[in-house]
Amino acid sequence: MSSFDRRVFLISLAALAGCGFEPVYKSEGSADGLRGAIRVNPPTTRDEYALVSRLEDRLGFGEAARYELRVLLQTESEGLAISGTNEISRYNLLGTASYALRDLTTNQIVLTDKVNSFTSYSASEQPVATLTAERDAQERLMVTLADKITSQLLLNSERL
Repeated sequence: MSSFDRRVFLISLAALAGCGFEPVYKSEGSADGLRGAIRVNPPTTRDEYALVSRLEDRLGFGEAARYELRVLLQTESEGLAISGTNEISRYNLLGTASYALRDLTTNQIVLTDKVNSFTSYSASEQPVATLTAERDAQERLMVTLADKITSQLLLNSERL
């Protein structure tokens, strides 16, 4: 590393420390209190299962839950590209997750919001390949929505 690069790095560290930056996941950080404190409503569909699984990966399993997270999923598939034989060859999968976080001690809703995302997949002449691509796209969409929900919860963790 050149001396110029080292100086820029050290100055950046000093500036970052001076602005009050602290990692969200550090021990005793703002997000530390949420780990394992949120119970997610049980899944009933394949999409909900993927979403809840990712949320529990990120937030921990709500064993000593102080909050309950209820998520309402809406997905929609729309044709995106049409082939020369007039068949849809690419699909967009749109997803919206509306959620509410309820404090279990006061029974009050402390946070509500909605996140959106999309992903796409290609259709094939082989039905099994198309079904596999669609399921993979659904899984990716649920991971993205869960990550966005987690980010919003972490951003609001100080006021919870």
